[in-house]
This record gives sequence, C-alpha cells and structure tokens, in this order.
Amino acid sequence: MRPSRWLSMLCGLVFAASAAAQTRWDLPAAYPASNFHTENLVQFANDVDKASGGRLKITVHANASLFKANEIKRAVQGNQAQAGEILLANFENENALFGIDGIPFLATGYGDAMRLYRIEKPALEKLLASQGIKLLYTVAWPPQGIYTNRELNGVADMRGLKWRAYSPATSKIAELVGAQPVTIQASELSQALATGVVDSYMSSGATGFDTKTYEQLKRWYDTEAWLPKNAVVVNQKAFDALDKPTQDALLKASADAEVRGWKVSEEKNAYYKKELAARGMAIVAPSPKFKADLKQIGTIMQADWKKKAGAADAALVDEFNRE
Repeated sequence: MRPSRWLSMLCGLVFAASAAAQTRWDLPAAYPASNFHTENLVQFANDVDKASGGRLKITVHANASLFKANEIKRAVQGNQAQAGEILLANFENENALFGIDGIPFLATGYGDAMRLYRIEKPALEKLLASQGIKLLYTVAWPPQGIYTNRELNGVADMRGLKWRAYSPATSKIAELVGAQPVTIQASELSQALATGVVDSYMSSGATGFDTKTYEQLKRWYDTEAWLPKNAVVVNQKAFDALDKPTQDALLKASADAEVRGWKVSEEKNAYYKKELAARGMAIVAPSPKFKADLKQIGTIMQADWKKKAGAADAALVDEFNRE
C-alpha cells in the first residue's frame, strides 16, 4: 500500500476517534439572546469548549426556542436536553424550597441574596440530586419592582390590576392584593402587554428593558422585593458520562460563570434603571405607606411558606433571619 494511502487511513482514524470523543449538549434558556443571563450562558459554553479542548460543546437555545420556561426542568430530568437554565421560583408548587428566594422582603439586596443562597445551597443540591439533576451554578436577577401605569400609594391601589404571574409567589401576591393573576412567560410578555392581556407585573429592570415594557407602561416602583435566582442545571447521568477532565472543565467554567453572573447582575441593576428612565419610564420610590403594606404582605407570605415547607426548610429561613 502506498504511503499516501496509509496516511489517508491514519488521518481518517484520528478524525473518527476525535469525533467519537466529542460530546454535544443542548442548553435551553427562556430569555432573549441580549439578556445578561443568556450572554453569561454563551460565555460559559465557550469556556467549557476551550477548557475541555473541544470535548464538550454546549449549544445555548435562547428565548424559549427549544423548550418553554416551565418545560426546561423536566426536559433536563428526562435528558431531552442535557442541561438547562431555570428560574427556581417557578417550581415552588413542586417543592417549597425552590421558592425560598421568592419570599418577598426576606433577602432584598445582593449581599443578603448571596447569604441566603449559601444557606440554602446544600438542601437545594440534595433536592435536585433526588430528581436526577446536578446544580452547576446560579445567578440572581436584579431586585424586583412593580410595573404599572397606575399610581400606587398602598396595596389597596393594586386591586383589579391585570397582573402577570410567572411563579407561585407572584400569583399569591395577586391574591392578597385583589389583582387578577394571568400566567404569562417572559417570552410572551411583550405581546401580552401590547394586547392588554396584562397591565402590570412584578419583575426586575432587566425584564422591563428586554421586553420594551416602557412602550406600554410608564411607572416602575422600585420595591426591591426579592432577588430570584436562575439556576443552570445538568442531567446527572449526562454529567457522569463525561470523563474526569471534562467534568473538571465544566465545574470550573460553572464556578467562573457564577461569580461573573452575580457581578454583572449587580452592575446591570443601575444600568437598567437608567435606561428605562431614558425611555420615558418613571422610576418611583414607594411611599412609606406602600412600603409598610408590602412588608405586611411579605410577613404573611413568609409565614405561609414556612408552613408549606416543613421544619427542615423553614429552619433555613430562621437561620437567615438570625444572622
């Protein structure tokens, strides 16, 4: 056999071995490509590719293009997608622990939100592991405020609002203040506002900016109610199937993405408020009465959550409140 033929065969074998060693994952996300969470995911995927020497390639599917927000967790559990980004508070009805960061006025700033995360993390990892899922990292959203056209001087002024609900906590708020909850995912919010399906909602400056809420609603009450977290998770069997160096590369990239994501979130908080104001939205500090009313809502919801959660998870809130 000619040397060139041998060389051709050898190259083919090397290519085949390389292709066999390469693993490809899908990672669905619910938010637009321009959202800081998604940008962080893309950087994470690039870091994994580089650190693993191309052995693991992750494709990020933004804006609910592969699975809707409430479908992503089940897709990861069933290995329809090997990894995914989920909003933990969306799954509070499944297990109360998922909603601990959605308790209004429990953790209202980045320092407190990180402290709560460190307290809850071992229990969260254990819960996800029982469902065949491994936690890679979390990133907090900026603090939540209320978007509306209505002047709000107290919670009584919220009665009758057509309120976008995206989690059990936001549905409960609607119930307590007499608003009408309508379940709308982030990818559907712009259309829901434009068609009048909803006329108010509670979220961060990021969501208002991404969805161009300023085109429909002109007030954002900066209530700093809570900082919900997105979690990036992976199917445990898919993780276990990776070789050790690739696992290590994935975990290192995850740790970097968590530090980077929390830092960017805090930096973006001020940016989003500035950009919303520049586009005609009033950034309103809630009145003392409105603040007191909202605190009362938070007290009620914290008590309800602790009853629902059970002793072990309720103790996490007690630990947070003691520190």
